[in-house]
Amino acid sequence: MANKFIADRLLQETVPLMSKLAGMTAGMDDLIDLSIGDPDFTTPAPIIEAGYKDALAGCTHYTQHRGYPDVIQAVVDYYKRELGVVTDEKNVLITTSADYAAFQACFATINPGDEVLIPDPSFLCYRSQVEYSGGKSVMVPTYEEDGWRLKAEIAEKYVTPKTKGIFISTPNNPTGACMHKEDLEGIVRLAEKYDLLIYSDEIYTWYSYDIPFVSVLSIPGAAERTVVINSMSKNYVCTGARLAWVIAPVQIIGAMVQEGMNMVYTAPSISQRMGKFALEQGKEVMAPIMAEFKERMFKTAERINQIPHLKVQSPPPGTFYLFVNVKETGLTDEEFVLKVLQDAHVVTVPGSNFGSCGKGYVRFCATVGLPKLMEACDRIEKLGL
Repeated sequence: MANKFIADRLLQETVPLMSKLAGMTAGMDDLIDLSIGDPDFTTPAPIIEAGYKDALAGCTHYTQHRGYPDVIQAVVDYYKRELGVVTDEKNVLITTSADYAAFQACFATINPGDEVLIPDPSFLCYRSQVEYSGGKSVMVPTYEEDGWRLKAEIAEKYVTPKTKGIFISTPNNPTGACMHKEDLEGIVRLAEKYDLLIYSDEIYTWYSYDIPFVSVLSIPGAAERTVVINSMSKNYVCTGARLAWVIAPVQIIGAMVQEGMNMVYTAPSISQRMGKFALEQGKEVMAPIMAEFKERMFKTAERINQIPHLKVQSPPPGTFYLFVNVKETGLTDEEFVLKVLQDAHVVTVPGSNFGSCGKGYVRFCATVGLPKLMEACDRIEKLGL
């Protein structure tokens, strides 16, 4: 009876296995959870203290709709200093979390029936963000043999007269793939050819191990047709701040502000003060944490490749996710996840939850310490899969 009050689009949605795993762990006191993309580090004290100090000074009120001017300027300065990208304050919006920023961008640009190309596999929320906005998600396959990098020549096969835009994610969740400059150039040329919008998720900026991170905004022709999303969550291990920044054409920024005024009004003031410090000085204070993640990723990838029937790219290209090929076990990715949960008390995520190309793969999050990661691998190996 209660379902009659629920919107049809939610009733028709399939709940992925990863959303059900938390309810299956009761009584597992020795659980090792490798499923959650939430870094285990506490945000560095200087970032927290910057927000605390400014809160005591009175920064506890609504801010301007696009954010504090000095925080907007910090974004402009950061992209120029760190990434060689020149932008203007009028092209920047401070908002509440990368998830919400992506939804804002979709809601502000997608009309009913518009199609948006999305890499397969990729962060599953992209599909919901497009579809809640009235659009249609069109999954573009990526492949392990290509390093999971999105290829423009493959994406072009999925372009139709209804195609409005294309999502890119580098480094990618769940695969860790890092797009090379030539990959990004191909996507920009594709977008120009078919007059498409690019939605670029750049929230793992500093987790690029294989090559230096390249923002799509550094590619000529990208700025006038790209919405870039970045945030505090991963680069500054501060998922709880729920703070993001967007760089986009002025008209899109205006539409996103209009939408935001009807939902959250402004981004949290204290989080913005933390964000300013992080953008200006956070790379230095984050350096030890970035080194720790790199060590975890490299050593865990080596250890996984020692387990019979499992394999993963080594050294890993980026993020803190390892996308492990489990096909040789003879189990599906969901069967593998359930087996290691029930018999080894290790929580992982099936790759098929991120798209059909993820079938036969499992995502491991390196968001626990190295000893726990090694123990998790030991437990899985003992199962003899």
